Parts: sequence; structure tokens; C-alpha cells
Amino acid sequence: MNEHESKTLQISTRKKLERFNTLRGKRVQPGEFWDLVVLTAVDEDQREAYELQISEKLKRGEIPQGIPYHVFSDPPGPKIGNGGATLYSLQQLVDIYGRTLEEYRVLLIHAGGYSQRLPSASALGKIFTAIPLGDPLYQMLEVKLAVLVDIPAHMKPGVLVTSADCIELYSVGEAMITFDRSGFTALAHPSPISMGTTHGVFVMDRQEISGMSDMEYRTSLHFLHKPSVRTMYDSGAVCKTRDSCVSLLSDVEFVYTDSTYYVDYQTTMSLLSLLRELGPLDCEIDAYGDFLQALGPEATVTYTRNTANVTKHEDNLVEIRQKIFHHLRGTALNMVVLNHSKFYHIGTTTEYLFYLTEDPCLRTELDLYTVPGCNQNCSSKVSCALVSDVKAGCSLTPGSVVEYCQLEAGVQVGGGTILSGCWVEAGLEVPHGIFMHTLCVNRNGKTQFVTVAFAIEDDLKKSVEAPANMEGLNLYGTSLVTCLAKLGLSREDLRFSGDTSSCSLWNACLFPVCSDMQNSFSLTLEMEALKCKNLDKMIKYRRRLMEDGDIKKFSRPCDEM
Repeated sequence: MNEHESKTLQISTRKKLERFNTLRGKRVQPGEFWDLVVLTAVDEDQREAYELQISEKLKRGEIPQGIPYHVFSDPPGPKIGNGGATLYSLQQLVDIYGRTLEEYRVLLIHAGGYSQRLPSASALGKIFTAIPLGDPLYQMLEVKLAVLVDIPAHMKPGVLVTSADCIELYSVGEAMITFDRSGFTALAHPSPISMGTTHGVFVMDRQEISGMSDMEYRTSLHFLHKPSVRTMYDSGAVCKTRDSCVSLLSDVEFVYTDSTYYVDYQTTMSLLSLLRELGPLDCEIDAYGDFLQALGPEATVTYTRNTANVTKHEDNLVEIRQKIFHHLRGTALNMVVLNHSKFYHIGTTTEYLFYLTEDPCLRTELDLYTVPGCNQNCSSKVSCALVSDVKAGCSLTPGSVVEYCQLEAGVQVGGGTILSGCWVEAGLEVPHGIFMHTLCVNRNGKTQFVTVAFAIEDDLKKSVEAPANMEGLNLYGTSLVTCLAKLGLSREDLRFSGDTSSCSLWNACLFPVCSDMQNSFSLTLEMEALKCKNLDKMIKYRRRLMEDGDIKKFSRPCDEM
């Protein structure tokens, strides 16, 4: 992307941010904002955490007021995925509002899950991840509300479905995105073919593709979910740039990928009848792969048997997919093709570090790091301190992120490192490429602390069948068995929480408890600490940092640390 094109996105996004800032803390009028905002949560504990934080935001005037903010948790039992969460959320909305729901424009943000790829968001949620923007400081919730702030005024009653860990930026000139068609209507972003392998990809009638305007309304023949490169070519999903079309891409060939989609009211009622048809869910349903692949005139039932991208195979998954396909078959899949748009996914530690400290595009387009009197070279890697008390003499190496932390004098933080919620004693050195996060927990009736620590590249989701196969797990880039040996422990000394037939770093009981934050920084606690987390204490700690006027809330140039 060249400088002019990035500037175009910056100008468009800045207008949305300015409008959203006029609504922060204000009681909005009917038609001025969303009628309802819904967050999904994976369980009751997560729902409680989200509701506490939304309450705090409303008190501090960080989000618009005068509308309901709902948090709906998945029912107890098997994981049901974001597709199941969508269905259950719609049911709860109908239970609360009845036929009145046909008048409402609803924003549904999928925020459930344990954020194993960004563990700092595990306890309090990825939708509450800090972003260096705004005053008061934005979190991902505010970013989502801001970039979508123009949508409600041009949307018929229905539901807009989006994810908590992605940012969609777009420029449509003087036009506005309108959601007024029946069925599903999805935003479509021009993306490199390589990105299509990890996202959803639209297949359009080639006669409809012009690519000559910022925004085009099109129909999708069918939808591919995380397809191979060969499948994209064979299905006709690969497009070629010509003239000035899709100027945000440098690739000659590209695909249109998915992000957010709209469902009109009548189709939401159809989804509810689907839920009744399916009965209690006992497997994961994907709100994108399982819903959108059923849509469009060329959709076939073939995809229902492809489980290559399924995290956990359930015996009845294919049967449920086939029921979804036959129920939704014939439903339209409309597209809003955004030829000048960018899609950013911030759901892993590496993505979080890259976009906050290194990527010049997002930094420019979202106006990150705009601190009065602070001159930063947007082309260079920076360090980022968010709502943190950084004492004199501290050194943050470029490429590091420190959020909600207290760093005593002389602390040195290595590059490529994330510190979250930590109190680091004076003079300590934090190595390069590490993730550390302190949790406040209730244990045996006492408030205690634990700090978890992993290498940025460690895969917390990778699992082995039994403790005897621990050689397959790596901690700090080294075999877990080797790490235990260096600590003077054997594999028999390590305990795994939950079902030990599936062992991972996520459920390995590696870290001990401590009575204070400072000492816990160098110690460890069991991974199952998340199950006994003290959410109120953690939120009060963040509140104190945010209310302290002397604490810098943004990133600063490295030479000022």
C-alpha cells in the first residue's frame, strides 16, 4: 500500500473515530446508535467478567449510554462454537424482547473463548484488550463500536455479526454502507491469496466484478471456508487487478475474504427455527464456515463432510451441518465489496506485538500513538506502554508491549516481549521474546497472585494424548521434559488439570501461588488459576491505574523510557 492510499483509510477512519468520540459517555437517541449491543461469553464466569467491565466503562463514560449492553453465555456442557453462540443469543433476545426485536438493530460481537493464543486476554477477555488510541484509552470494544459507528443509521432491523479480535477499516468516499437486503449480507475485503487459506473466501460471477469503485453490491455464488490455493483457483474465486481497481493491494491476483455480516430480521427468525430443529447442541458450529457455506445458488452439501479445519471432531457434526445446509439452502448471500479496505486480525501474541509496535499501516490508518508533543517515526519499531506506571530509568526495547503494569526504577524489558498486569521490582531484567501476565486469584479464602510465563512462540493449544507423551510439548522453545529437568523435576511431578487424556501447556499446572504481585512475577501458578480468578480485584487494579492522572496511557518513544 502506498502512502496516499493509507492516508485515504486514515481520513475515513478518523471521521468515524471523531463521531464515536462525540457519543462516548452520552445518552444516545433512538436511531443514533445501535439499539442493542450483545457480547457472547463462553461460560458464566466469563459473562460475569464482561458485565463487570461494561459496568465500569459506563461509569467512566467510555461507551455510549442509554442502550442495553447484554452478555450472553453459552449453556453448560459441550462447546458450541460461535455459530451455536449466535443461535442461543438470538433465542435469549427473543425471550427478552419478543416481537419488539423486529424493530431493533443489533450488534452481536463474538467475544467468547479462552484466548489461548493471547493469554493476557484470558481472564478479562480479548474484547477488553487495550489499544493505544483515544482518551480515555480505547479497548477493542471501543474500536469495534467506532469503526462500525456509521452502520446502524443505514441498516434495516436485524443483526450485524462480528468478531472481537478483528478490525475492519474501509473507505467508501461519500457513500454509506447500506444493509437492507433479505438473507445474509457480508463485507468482502480484497486480500492476498495466502490470506484466503485461513479465512472465508467469496466466489462471485465474473461478469459482476468491476472493481472500479470503492464499494460495490454483489451476490456470492458460493462461499469457501479456509480453502486451499488450488480450490480457490478451481472455484473461480481468484480475481486479477486491472487499472485502478483494488489499489490497496500490491498483488496482481487476489481474493475477497470475509469479516462481518448482516442478517435481516426475517432470516434471524429462520435461524431460530433452525435451533429448534437441531435441539440441544453438543458440538461446535462455526458462524462463518457452517452458515455461509450453505448460502448462494452454487452451494452444495459437499462441504458438510470436510472436517479438515475442525478443532475437535464430533460424531454428529456432519449430520448437524447437513441439517444447517438444508435449512438455509436457497438463502441469499449478498456482498458489500469494499475495494478500499483492510482487515486486521489481532488474536495472537505475535499479531498483537506486530500491529502495536511494528506495522506502519495500522499505526497510520487508526491514528495510533497520537500523543501531544510525541514525535515518532511511523516506519520504525516502537515500544508501547499502555496504562502503566513506568518509573525513571526503565528501558523498554523496541517491539515490546507493557499494559496495566507497574515498573519500578531501572527495569529493563527485552524486545518482542509482552507484560500484562505485572508489578516488576526495581532493577529486574525481563528477557526478549517472553510473555508474562499476573493474575489475581481467590485461593483458600485469600487473595493471592500468580504470574504465568511463556515464550511468545509457544503453542498453548497444542495437545498430546497423555502425560507420557510430554516430549511433544515445548516450553520456551524447548521440550517441556527438558525444562522440568532443569528445575529438578520429573514428568511425574507435573500435574495436568481437567481431562488428562488431552494434555497441553494450557492445562499444565506449572506456576506456584504467591501472596503479592511483586514476588509472583518471578514465580508461577497452576494454569487452572483462571477457574478461581478474582475478577473484581483485577478490575479495581486496572481502574486505579486508569484514574491516576500521572500515569502515561500511551506509547512513548524508546529514548524517553
